[in-house]
Amino acid sequence: MLSNPEYIKKLRKSGLRPTRQRIMICEVLFDSEKTFHFTISDLVKLIENKGNEKISLATVYNTVHAFEKKGYLKEISINSSQTFFDTNTTNHHHFFDERQKELIDLEFEDIDPVKIKKTIPGKKIKSVEVLVKIDSE
Repeated sequence: MLSNPEYIKKLRKSGLRPTRQRIMICEVLFDSEKTFHFTISDLVKLIENKGNEKISLATVYNTVHAFEKKGYLKEISINSSQTFFDTNTTNHHHFFDERQKELIDLEFEDIDPVKIKKTIPGKKIKSVEVLVKIDSE
């Protein structure tokens, strides 16, 4: 578990002032032994339930995006209007249950290597992440 000085350090490294609300965001995001997926609205609800007080949607949005830019979170775009974030920043893939609107980890070893045949001059592949959309039978 991280302590408040570590949250303050993360916030400052992300270019953010360590306010009480931002420290609450850190507690929800980084004080868990299990990684998890969330949307911004999911995170607002988690923080409000834990802290028993309202939190600014803009503060959550800006903090999450600053953490993502710094590499503390991973952004997973499902489509043009739906984005999840992942506290697990390791190289892995995902199932997305379209009916439940739930993102599920799919470990890197669970997928055979993806062979990319096309190259773009002057560019190299940074990573390959597979998103498998699933639905009930």
